[in-house]
Amino acid sequence: MGFLSDDDREMLTPSELLPYDTPIPTQIVSSDEFYPYPQTEKQRELQARLLDLADGLAKKQGVSRRRFFQTAAGMAASYVAMNETFGNFFDATHAEAATPAMADERADSLKDQFIMDMHTHFLRDDTRIKNFVAMRAAVGKAGWNKDLAGKEQTIDDLKYDNYVKEIFLDSDSKIVLISSAPSDIEQDWFLTNEQMAQARDKVNARFGARRLFSHAIFTPGQPGWLDKVDAALALKPESMKGYTIGDNTHKDTSRYPWRMDDEKVAYLGYEKFVKAGIKNVCVHKGLFAPPLDRQFPNLRGFVDASDVGQAAKDWPQLNFIIYHGAYRHVGGDPKVALAEFERTGRISWTSDLADIPAQYDVTNVYADVGQLFAMTLVAEPKVTAALMGTMIKKMGADHVCWGTDAVWTGSPQWQIEGLRRLEIPEDMQKQYGFAPLGPATGPVKSAIFGGNNARLYGVEPKKAELEFKNDKLTALKAKYDKAGREPNNLRYGYVAEPIADFSVFG
Repeated sequence: MGFLSDDDREMLTPSELLPYDTPIPTQIVSSDEFYPYPQTEKQRELQARLLDLADGLAKKQGVSRRRFFQTAAGMAASYVAMNETFGNFFDATHAEAATPAMADERADSLKDQFIMDMHTHFLRDDTRIKNFVAMRAAVGKAGWNKDLAGKEQTIDDLKYDNYVKEIFLDSDSKIVLISSAPSDIEQDWFLTNEQMAQARDKVNARFGARRLFSHAIFTPGQPGWLDKVDAALALKPESMKGYTIGDNTHKDTSRYPWRMDDEKVAYLGYEKFVKAGIKNVCVHKGLFAPPLDRQFPNLRGFVDASDVGQAAKDWPQLNFIIYHGAYRHVGGDPKVALAEFERTGRISWTSDLADIPAQYDVTNVYADVGQLFAMTLVAEPKVTAALMGTMIKKMGADHVCWGTDAVWTGSPQWQIEGLRRLEIPEDMQKQYGFAPLGPATGPVKSAIFGGNNARLYGVEPKKAELEFKNDKLTALKAKYDKAGREPNNLRYGYVAEPIADFSVFG
């Protein structure tokens, strides 16, 4: 089940079957939420450069290419190859890639950085989205990942256990939030509200500290939705989340899209949130490339940022955190976003979102980077720089929040490294009035990685760090690192061949 049909999947390749387990993706990987754009010419160039660089360095270091890609030097090599392909957007050097001790020293110096990733996912045990299980079994059978060979794969193996490993052990994330996506079909929610709360309690009990937060989903317009809000609030979620598109999994049958500024519907939910002491309302926006306008014209009026400002104005008691920064072009040709920016200095609909604080004189609108960061970084890093520059310029660095949408694109560590290393080139800074992002631990990136989410969710970073020093996760991670951490560099979803037929969009 999902947005991708059986015919769509026949045209696609499971991403876990890709032959190259590179530290960063070299083409766009989708879940069932959007159709993946084929690998671009630049991404093929990146892949070739990275494989060539890795083969040479791995041989000199006396390790296999696969093992090299699991190291800090392998991660550095990925961003060296990015610079050689796309231009100098990343702080990475050949010396770091060629010198494991140098790469390890850098990684060790940053591993304690305070990072709150408030946008993560895994799937429920009884999900009908079974394609991920079949893909994982195929990976073992094909021999790509020997650890999977001969083992029966279940959704629990794939999702919860793997989620904990990739989020908490294979990345520098310190606190994360488990999210979900609703459907008009109860069984097709990624996780129910109860399952998110159970996962939160399970992880926190296991580690002995508050490492996992949880959403509760609200679905304005669905029958009995306000009663469901009451039940959700009883679970004590850290924040609420909604999809104005309604059923994002089944866009073709979505029956209950809604607007954030609907006084007769959405506002009834906001009233309940305020009474319950909830301050943060996360809303999925964007991820609706122009071709979808024709395929789903009935949903087009619900997916942009046009309803955010008035809702924020009317509800100053709430913080509205717009997921994916409302970025429109996920699933479409990344060159379209780049051309739009170079022509107009704007990118749909992220620029519209960034304008809202000034237009409506509000301070309670935030942008979560989500798929915005994951998808543009590997396709057109100039777009990433433009998006980050735009949001920071208009909204302030204190209103841009870290989220990765992992584990769909694998462990979030490559995205963490991406932001740590990313810089807006000087020519873009001068032309568009963008401020530099600065060093990995500088004020801008520190705010985005953790400071802003900490403020929104009432976390005191220094107090949390003291608590974490003695929790079970810290001990487990130290043991894992000492044993020689082995991230699998897998991503979960689909990739398109270069000649994929995009008539699916209509």
